[in-house]
Amino acid sequence: MPGELRWFARVGDEDVEVESGEPFEHDGETIQPKSRTFIPARLSDNPYLANTGYEAILQGLPEPLRSQLLYGDFTIGVGDDPWQIIPTDWVRLAQERWKEREKPGEPMTCLGVDVARGGKDRMVMAPRWGNWFGELAKHPGKAVTDGPRAAALVVSAVGGDKSVPVNLDIVGWGSSPYDILRDQGFSVKGVNFGEGTKARDKSKRLEMRNVRAEAYWGMRESLDPHDGDDVALPDDPELLADLTAPKWKITTQGVQVESKEDIVKRLKRSPDCGDAVVLANLKRKGVFVG
Repeated sequence: MPGELRWFARVGDEDVEVESGEPFEHDGETIQPKSRTFIPARLSDNPYLANTGYEAILQGLPEPLRSQLLYGDFTIGVGDDPWQIIPTDWVRLAQERWKEREKPGEPMTCLGVDVARGGKDRMVMAPRWGNWFGELAKHPGKAVTDGPRAAALVVSAVGGDKSVPVNLDIVGWGSSPYDILRDQGFSVKGVNFGEGTKARDKSKRLEMRNVRAEAYWGMRESLDPHDGDDVALPDDPELLADLTAPKWKITTQGVQVESKEDIVKRLKRSPDCGDAVVLANLKRKGVFVG
């Protein structure tokens, strides 16, 4: 509550709430807690931000975040975290549409591929036919021990059709299967989420800091129930969790979406399903559009 004093200490790699400000011993070290409180404020109360053009940025944000930050009233639009990039209800609506529709009788529009190699992470592939996404193919890391095996799974997913567009995450383990598929003549495009971009949102008001922001904001716009793409997503609880996990913030370089590494630290697992679907939906210059 506003003005309420609470105490936190850094124990190992985590912030832990404690009962008071009294120092305590942990692993032979004396730890001194620090207090935190919440003071409601409007933008106009902050002289450092009020005269920087920040208000114009806030006015361009989607509701309810726009009113929450402009007026300092976080009781507006309670529900999801205000910085959650994709609203939970939007994903659920897309999953309900999927239950009601049949797979389109047309060639695959795109395959999104999030690559893993060994370890506990998985390689996940998301096929898309227009605005209808098929069930996700999930392969444990122990089954994808090298680039050729990952490439073989992609070939199988597209039925050997070299004309099917494939958007593949080339960061980390993805570079090897990308090279193999490219050399074999498949229609594969490498996607680097950390790469810079000049993309903006539909309103042209918000700049995107990198391709990750561009891809996730594009997924948000596709799922918008008012003017989106009428997307249908598979009824997969893990996909729902992954798409609604990332948070975002405004920086001087534009919209920044929480990194995969930070999500892993918070969720204790990798959001592979969400990344695969976002890759399949990515619409940008140099990457396949459907």
